[in-house]
Amino acid sequence: MCGRFFRHDVSWEDYRSALEIIVPEGVDPPEAKYNIAPMTWNPVIRRDIDTKKLELFPCLWGLVPSWWNKPLSEKKFSTFNARAESVHEAASFRGAFRHKRCLIPVSGFYEWMRNGNDKMPFAIGLRNRRWFCFAGLWDCTHIDGSEINTFTILTTTPNDVMAGIHTRMPVIIHPKDYMRWIDGDYRKLDDLFEPYPAAEMHAWPVDRKVGNVRNQGMDLIEEV
Repeated sequence: MCGRFFRHDVSWEDYRSALEIIVPEGVDPPEAKYNIAPMTWNPVIRRDIDTKKLELFPCLWGLVPSWWNKPLSEKKFSTFNARAESVHEAASFRGAFRHKRCLIPVSGFYEWMRNGNDKMPFAIGLRNRRWFCFAGLWDCTHIDGSEINTFTILTTTPNDVMAGIHTRMPVIIHPKDYMRWIDGDYRKLDDLFEPYPAAEMHAWPVDRKVGNVRNQGMDLIEEV
């Protein structure tokens, strides 16, 4: 699973160098955040349905499928992650998988390793890369007259770095596959679900205070 991640400052120039996204005039890029949790608003990179251009767009983490029209308080199923193996068939995700794929810009994520009754938090990132992208899905629904845009993060089996920490890891998309993930034939994307190469990743233990979502700041990713 992936239930917490962080993102350094990323400039518009950095985003443009990787993707030809629309840069809103007079708007600053998203600020750095170091303890991002489900049910918070975060930027995703998606293709606008009307203009067909790439944009950085705020969505709520925890996908609400387009067919859902009840109050969010009545939604009892978890959708902040989607298993890559079943995303093709799952009722909550299959429509978005076909038509509304997105990228979630991040600098790393957290996972907890269980040791008996204890759990130790780890930060995980890519070597020599300040930011990268998870594979995501987004969707839009209307509840009580309001439009709500939401997203989920795809997960897959762990690589050698993650195997000793957790049984799942996020699907990480290589930059060369960014546009393929967003625009490609959904029937020909399964190879992107392979665990990201372990040699390009590293993990390090961090302070337990990351477990409290109220704690923020770059000190959360310092090795302990």
